Amino acid sequence: MEVTPETLTLLTRLVVWGALPLGMAFGAVAQATRFCVRGGIADWVTFRGPSRLFAWLLAVAVGAVLLQAMIAAGAFDATRALAWSERLTWFSALAGGLLFGVGMMLAPGCPQRCLVKAGQGDLNAWITLAVVAVVSIMTIRGILAVPRTALFDSLSVTLSGPQDLGSLVGAALGVSATAVRAGFAVLLALAVGGVALRMRGRLEPGAWVGGAGVGLLVAVAFWLTGRVGFVAEHPETLDAAWLGTQGRRPEGLSFVAPLAHSLDLLTLWTDRNTVATFGVMLVAGMVLGSHLSARWRGDWRLETPRTPRELLTNVVAGVLMGFGGVTALGCSVGNGITGAALLSAGSLLAVIGMVAGALGVLWWQQRSDEAAQANAAAA
Repeated sequence: MEVTPETLTLLTRLVVWGALPLGMAFGAVAQATRFCVRGGIADWVTFRGPSRLFAWLLAVAVGAVLLQAMIAAGAFDATRALAWSERLTWFSALAGGLLFGVGMMLAPGCPQRCLVKAGQGDLNAWITLAVVAVVSIMTIRGILAVPRTALFDSLSVTLSGPQDLGSLVGAALGVSATAVRAGFAVLLALAVGGVALRMRGRLEPGAWVGGAGVGLLVAVAFWLTGRVGFVAEHPETLDAAWLGTQGRRPEGLSFVAPLAHSLDLLTLWTDRNTVATFGVMLVAGMVLGSHLSARWRGDWRLETPRTPRELLTNVVAGVLMGFGGVTALGCSVGNGITGAALLSAGSLLAVIGMVAGALGVLWWQQRSDEAAQANAAAA
């Protein structure tokens, strides 16, 4: 079929505008079920609450099963996704994930949760998101890109193929990468099913809805950007093209870089080269979906920073998440769900760093609370 300029325009619009209802669905589900990777870690460490942690694991499992089925069926070329890059920036993933994990525990939430809270009227979240957007731009192509590339990205390895676990393990064992990926997806689904069976009496209904819903949306995102927006031969370049995305490649759910691109669009609105992309509309949809859900559920209320220290903490957290998220090539959703569902080695390293940073902050906060209580008792 001949690809005409009109067809390219139509496909681009389908991808870009399709991201809006996708983001609205994510925002509404996350607002109604309190879906949050940060919250899942904090709940489990603080009072052994399993629901939000289970929702995170379920989202990864559902996403992994659906994505691996799509990849096996040839629904989209995952080798062109950033999470499957042949260059494994292992140190950037670990260090960036660590910084991001610290930031998300200090902030009102990770960028995904902040977008949900922003829709609910939380000005703390808006402040954090603004800082994340500015610092992300500085880290992508500004002054912070210098230490990122010179100190972090320089410690990397170039692989002979994609960095997904299927390709790595398959090459090492001499078996099919597709079979290995399928095996990992099945094992992950069984493991999450075992957790559900063991904790079935403690899991809230929202954990099932949130986890399964987000996992499904991960697959829909790649179907939209990797299938609907795919052109095998662009009439101008004669190369394969993925329309409507910032990186001209298949994109999943992620929020740090899209926040930077959203700020670009707002500040360079009259520049014809700066246009709305899949990620930008996804961000807008998240806020809108959360707002509509919060209004319908009666959860909307205006919240402001209570003290100068809280304001400063939100700013510092935004800096850490902006730099860490770009350095690790993803946030708690981009790496922790999308990348993990793709079985990306880099994403899994980033998740290890993210969880380590989060646990470090929680340990420090607990020690501070204990010290404050001891001082109060002594007084």
